Amino acid sequence: MTHLNHYSQLLKSLLIALLTFFFSSLHTIHAQTVQHDRVHLGFIYPLSTHGTHAPLDTNDFSFHLISGVSAAERGLAFAGLTNVVRNDSHGIAFAGFSNHIRQKATGILFAGFVNTYGQAEGLSFAGFSNIASADVKGAQFAGFLNKASNVNGAQFAGFSNHAANVVGSQFAGFSNTARTVDGSQFAGFANISAKAVSGSQFGGFANIADSVKGSQFAGFINVARKVKGVQIAGFINIADSSDYPVGLINIVRNGEKSISSSYDETQTSLISFRSGGKALYGIVGLGYNFKNEDEVYAFEAGLGAHVFNTNYFRLNLELATIYIEGFRYGEYFKSSLRILPALRLGNRLELFGGPALHYINTNTSEGKALSTKYIYKHQNRWGDNFQAFYIGYTAGLAVTF
Repeated sequence: MTHLNHYSQLLKSLLIALLTFFFSSLHTIHAQTVQHDRVHLGFIYPLSTHGTHAPLDTNDFSFHLISGVSAAERGLAFAGLTNVVRNDSHGIAFAGFSNHIRQKATGILFAGFVNTYGQAEGLSFAGFSNIASADVKGAQFAGFLNKASNVNGAQFAGFSNHAANVVGSQFAGFSNTARTVDGSQFAGFANISAKAVSGSQFGGFANIADSVKGSQFAGFINVARKVKGVQIAGFINIADSSDYPVGLINIVRNGEKSISSSYDETQTSLISFRSGGKALYGIVGLGYNFKNEDEVYAFEAGLGAHVFNTNYFRLNLELATIYIEGFRYGEYFKSSLRILPALRLGNRLELFGGPALHYINTNTSEGKALSTKYIYKHQNRWGDNFQAFYIGYTAGLAVTF
């Protein structure tokens, strides 16, 4: 028993000696480190190792449970709530809520809510927004909003990006705005550029720019002064100069618009509006079917191309769909590929006509009876849906303006 107590006391003394040596060594190393690396530890200003002198100090490492204040950071700055740097930051700044860098932030910023800074060179990540009062070289990632003067890199926002000049791209869930963009814009709703876009614009609803060297793609409307590429919109394109607009309505100042009256083999008469550039155009029309008794109201939508053009003659190709409706039971769709030679009669009139390959889909007896000579037909055995291909024609007179 005496031997056991002796060994126990010996082990306890040895353990105490080792712990004393370890902590004294750690203290020595820490003291040497503090002299070489400026470390700032604290709870909240001024409850820290630098006290009220903290706003004047430059640190290599900062760690604060709530918030820290410094003149500059040269390494890692961590705060549970907020980092405030009166001058510049080099390295990584991580805060649960916000980082505020008065001048330039070089490196990486992480904030649960917002990053604000003068200039930036690197990456900024914020749960809500990144706001730069000057230029950004790198990328901004925000759950809601990014804002900067000039951006050389990219902006990614859940809602909106704003910049004066962008060399790179903008990606936003709702909208992008910039004065000039040397790259592309991607937005769930709208892209707006006050001057030039050297790449392309992709907007879920609208794109607006002064001049576009690439193309515009929008779910509803594209607006530009000059477009060198293609304008594709679900409804309307507006431009001073655009040779390749793809939309139902295309208002191009240097393009062509016409109103036509046409007639086809099903006794459907249409008044159509064609509008577009030198190469492509859109078609919308309203009309009446004189053969049917119930389904008589006709609606037309399509796209066309001028494939051959002279002063007296040209050849147009059109893809169009006609929908005949009586606003009761039943539907009639006819999709057509039209080959339309056109003879120009002076500066305003154009006489056109030619063959068309039609595909029809209908579930009415009147729709089936509009044509009887089919290349191919199929009747659904479990329902009244009828599909067929056949050859027909379209002819008419157009007034251009």
